[in-house]
Amino acid sequence: MKIPVFDLERYFAKYEFSTKYLLSCSDCQTMSMHELAAMASEAARPLWDGLELGYTETMGHPLLRQAIADLYLGLAADNTLVAAPEEGVFLFMNTLLKAGDHVVCISPAYQSLHEVARAIGCEVSDWVLDEQNGWAPDLADLEKLLRPETRLVVINFPHNPSGAVVSQDFLDSLYALLDARGIYLLSDEMYRFLYHDQAQPPNPACGDYHRAVTLGGLSKAFGLPGLRLGWLATQDMDLLEEMSRFKDYTTICHSAPSEILGIIALENREAILDRQTRLIRKNLEVLEAFLKEHDARIRCVLPKGGSMCFPRLTFTDSAQAFCENLVRDTGVMLVPSTMFRFGDHHVRIGIGRRDFPKVLEVFSSYLAAVV
Repeated sequence: MKIPVFDLERYFAKYEFSTKYLLSCSDCQTMSMHELAAMASEAARPLWDGLELGYTETMGHPLLRQAIADLYLGLAADNTLVAAPEEGVFLFMNTLLKAGDHVVCISPAYQSLHEVARAIGCEVSDWVLDEQNGWAPDLADLEKLLRPETRLVVINFPHNPSGAVVSQDFLDSLYALLDARGIYLLSDEMYRFLYHDQAQPPNPACGDYHRAVTLGGLSKAFGLPGLRLGWLATQDMDLLEEMSRFKDYTTICHSAPSEILGIIALENREAILDRQTRLIRKNLEVLEAFLKEHDARIRCVLPKGGSMCFPRLTFTDSAQAFCENLVRDTGVMLVPSTMFRFGDHHVRIGIGRRDFPKVLEVFSSYLAAVV
């Protein structure tokens, strides 16, 4: 398989560990291994203390898979497969798709959500979100893109990078549209637990649509990307078995320490997610004040979910050139929309980190001085 350079990840590789300030992180505030391990219940503590560093089960630790299944109404442990989040996309697409299939993917999107399908030999159409409509997807636009050979539609809500969300009614209509045509759905729900205002967030796709596969994990909302722990969940048992066989050619099995720490994290999900949600709400207030101060320079649809937003820079013809100057002059790394192959006018701002107010203040001072 020949696959293009992953622009966003190469950009992070260049700056993430060498620059002073990160303003485009997609994950929430991380925690130390000591802090997480200290949260272990009496039942989970022996799993960690007595852990043998041998091979693990291909599908994932049974207790971990049960903890994952508990997140999805109507699904059991057997409906889940543990994999690194990025690996999950690769496993699913290489199992479901073949050259000549047609795929529709939300746009802008994390590159692997469309590029893996292209590398397989699929034709991929962009289902472009409308900034003028609050980055909301339009089912009428999707219907125009569908073809007889459409095999898969890919969505991601809460959305990276805009923070847009969708309603249960929207998803129900989407499922009906796809079901009538026998089309599969990949629902990237890495930010599922981060709905800012919705008292009743929509259900996970895998529980409501029999051809849906949900991608989940601990990297974003939980702030545990170092565990590299994610999963796929679906009602389609045959597809799940095929994906597990394909995994024999990738990682074979997951990291034993990560699996036990994942069990501990899911046992404590309410406490962890409450902390992340409170932090994001505080940072949203800081963001709104910043946007009011710079309303002549930046236009932004406020995020309704997730841990980021996708503002438009109105003062420059090149967001990428501005970001390169910014990191050089201040040490603030900001990701331009070119890394999402979505024009050159937007930037992604991450709002999930504890140091967000401090970093935003540095950015604000730079804007006031040079723009």
